Amino acid sequence: MKHKAVKIGLTTFVLAITFGGLLYTTMAEGTEYYKHVDEVMAQPGSWYGKKLQLHGFVVPDSIMKRKNSLDYQFQVQSNGQIVSATYTGIVPDTFKSDSEVVLKGTLSAEGFHVQPNGVMAKCPSKYEAKPGGAKPSGTY
Repeated sequence: MKHKAVKIGLTTFVLAITFGGLLYTTMAEGTEYYKHVDEVMAQPGSWYGKKLQLHGFVVPDSIMKRKNSLDYQFQVQSNGQIVSATYTGIVPDTFKSDSEVVLKGTLSAEGFHVQPNGVMAKCPSKYEAKPGGAKPSGTY
């Protein structure tokens, strides 16, 4: 009976280690941190090279587009902290000064490098109820 219990225990241990290793390697590749600009810029060196989703607001009048290209340079801020960002690609229609954005990419000493299709911008005024507007009836 003791021999059978050792086999079961050893098998369980090997399966647990294998499953844990597989889970770790799978999760490590796809891990992205969701942070605000002020959280990252408090200690930028510790975030260099890590995959980030960076939340903030586009600094007014900071968007610069290189002529005849899809290269953008702009700044994003949150609570007084600012980071420079670069992006190559098509930006959403709602991407403009003061718009709220979430950027996917990596931070380096030169700034935040946004990955392709990594700009998500929203325009809150577009989705807020207008004052004096119709009240919902409760049915759809």
